[in-house]
Amino acid sequence: MTSSLFITAVISPLAGFLCAGLMGRIIGDSFAKFISILGMSISVTCAWLVTWQFFANHMDSQVVHFMEWINAGNFHINWYLKLDSLSVAMLTMVSSISLLIHIYSMGYMSHDTMPTYRFFAYLSLFTFSMIALITSNNLVQLFFGWEGVGLCSYLLIGYWYMRPAAISAAIKAFVVNRIADLFFLVGISLLFITTGSVFYNEIFQKLPDLVQLHYHLLGFDFQIYEFIAFLLFVGAMGKSAQLFFHVWLPDAMEGPTPVSALIHAATMVTAGVFLMARMSPLVELAPHVKIFIIVIGSLTALFAGSVALVQSDIKKSIAYSTCSQLGYMFVAVGVGTYQIAVFHLTTHAFFKALLFLGAGSVIVALHDEQDMFKMGGLYKKLPLTCILMWIGCLALGGIYPFAGYWSKDAILEAVWANQSSLGYATWVVLLLTAFLTSLYSWRMLFLVFHGKPKHKENYDHAKESPFSMTLPMIILGVSSIIGGIILYPYYIGSQQVIFWGGSIVNVSANLHMIIEQHTPAIIALMPLILGILGILIAYLCYIVNPNIPISLVQSMKGFYRFLLNAWYFDKLYDVIIIRPYAVLSKALWKIGEKDIIQEFPVILAQFTNRSAKGISWIQNGSFALYAFTMAIGLVVIVATFLIYQ
Repeated sequence: MTSSLFITAVISPLAGFLCAGLMGRIIGDSFAKFISILGMSISVTCAWLVTWQFFANHMDSQVVHFMEWINAGNFHINWYLKLDSLSVAMLTMVSSISLLIHIYSMGYMSHDTMPTYRFFAYLSLFTFSMIALITSNNLVQLFFGWEGVGLCSYLLIGYWYMRPAAISAAIKAFVVNRIADLFFLVGISLLFITTGSVFYNEIFQKLPDLVQLHYHLLGFDFQIYEFIAFLLFVGAMGKSAQLFFHVWLPDAMEGPTPVSALIHAATMVTAGVFLMARMSPLVELAPHVKIFIIVIGSLTALFAGSVALVQSDIKKSIAYSTCSQLGYMFVAVGVGTYQIAVFHLTTHAFFKALLFLGAGSVIVALHDEQDMFKMGGLYKKLPLTCILMWIGCLALGGIYPFAGYWSKDAILEAVWANQSSLGYATWVVLLLTAFLTSLYSWRMLFLVFHGKPKHKENYDHAKESPFSMTLPMIILGVSSIIGGIILYPYYIGSQQVIFWGGSIVNVSANLHMIIEQHTPAIIALMPLILGILGILIAYLCYIVNPNIPISLVQSMKGFYRFLLNAWYFDKLYDVIIIRPYAVLSKALWKIGEKDIIQEFPVILAQFTNRSAKGISWIQNGSFALYAFTMAIGLVVIVATFLIYQ
C-alpha cells in the first residue's frame, strides 16, 4: 500500500505534464490547468498519506522498485525510489508548495496573452523533476532529476520568449548551471570508478575501504574523499546559486512570479542542499571541503544580504534574500549539522514562497510594476497581502516565534558551538547578515505598503488579488507562523534521532540540545536583538526620515555603486571570461569556419576547374590524337612491366 502511494505521488505530476503539454491545444487552457492541478493534488494527497504511514508505523528505510531503466552491457540500473525520512520529508514539502503555486498561477496567469497550458505543463514537469531527484536511489537517477530541473528552469525563465531579457536570462541560467554540472558529473564518474556503484547504500558501505586512495593532480596529492566531495559541492554551488555561480539567480526574475516562487522555495536552488544532505556520509569524511563549504556559505550570505539592500526591483530583493539564506544552509552543512540545514530549507520554503507570491500579488495589482520606489501606501488597497507579507518578513528576519527563528538561530548556535577561529568568524559574519536580512526585508515592506503612494494612477487602480491567489498565501502564512514550532522537535529536537532514522549523518544523537545547553544567553539572543534593531533602523530610514538613505548614498557613492553592481561579479566575468571567449570564438570562426570550412570547397572547386581546363585539349575529337595517346600509354605499361619483372 505504502509503495503504491509513493509511486503515485512521484508520477502524478508527470501525468499532469503529459496531458497538459501534449493535449493542451486540443483540450484548451482551462482543462489543461485542471489536469495539472489534479495531478498535483493526487501527488500531495499520496505524499501526506505516505508520510503518515511511514512515521506512524516506524518504518525503516526501504527501496521501491518502479521499472527497468538502463540495460547496457554490464551496466544495469532499474528505476528505484528511496523511501526514507529525508525523501519523505522533502516529497511532502515540495509537492505541497508546488500545488499551492499551481493554484496561485490560475489567478496570476489569467490575464496573460499567451496560451497558458504550456506554462502549467512546465510547472508540473518542474515538480516531477525535483521529486525524481529527491526520491532517487542512486546518483544516475539523481542526475536525471538534476538536469530536469535545470531544463525546466530554462523553459520557465524564458516562458515569455518574446522578451529578449527573458531569453537572455534563461540562457544564462542554463549555461552557468552546465558549468557546475560538469564538476558534478565528474564527481559521479569518479565515485563509480572507485566504488563500482552509483547506489547510495553501496557507496556508503565502501567508503571505509577508500581511506588510502589518493589522486595526484597538478603536483598535489588529494585524498579521494576530499576530491570527490569537492566536485559534488561545486555542482551544488551552481544549482544553489552560491558565490561565483550566483549570477544567474537575479536575472531569473524575468520569468513569471510563480516560477520564481517555485525555483526559490521548493525546487532548483534547494537541490544543492539536498545533495549535500543525501551525500552527508561522504561529506563528513572530507574536513577540508567542509571548511571550504563554510567559507563559501558565509561569504554568499553576506554578499547577497548586502546587495539586497540597494535593489529597487521587489522580486530581485527577494531573490537575493534566497541566495543569502542558502548560504546559511551550506554553513550548517559545513559544521556537520545536516539536519539543521534541511530544517532551514523547509522553513525557508514556507516564507520564501509566501514572499514571492505576495510580491506577485502586488505586481498584478499595480499592472506589472516592480519598482518599489513607485509604490507606497498599499496597505490600504491590499490589506491581506500586506499582513501576509509582514508574516513572511517576520519569519525571514528570524523574529520569535515565526518559522525562521527556529531554524536560523539553530544554525548560528551550531556555528558558535564549533569553537574554532573559523567558527567564531563565521558566527560574526552570519550575525551581520541576520541584521542585514531584517533591514532589507523591512525596507521592502515600508517602501511597498507604508508611507505615501509614489504613483497615484497605479495606486488608485490597485485592488486585492482574487481568492485563487490569496488562498495559497494564507496557507503559507499560517505555515510561516507555526511551521517552525511544529517541526522543531522532529528535525533538530528531542525526536530527531527517531525522525531521521539514519537517512542523513547525525554527528551527535542530541546535537542541538547539547548546543542549547552550552550556548550563553546573550549569544542565543543576539540574532533576535539585531533583527529587531534592523526593523527599527528601516523604520527610521524609510518612514520617519526618508532623506537618511539619500544622504548615505550621496556620501558613499562608490560603496553604493559597488553594491548596486553586485560586487562587480557580472562585469568581472564579462572582462575575464565573456570578452576573451568572444574574441577567441571570432578568431576560430574566421580561421576555422570562414577560411577553412567555407573557403576549402571553393578552392577545391577552382582547382578542379583549372585542372580540367589544363587537360581538356586532349578531348578535342581528333582520332589521331586519341590513337597517339593510347600508344604512349601502352608503351609506358610495357616498359613498367619489363623494368619490374
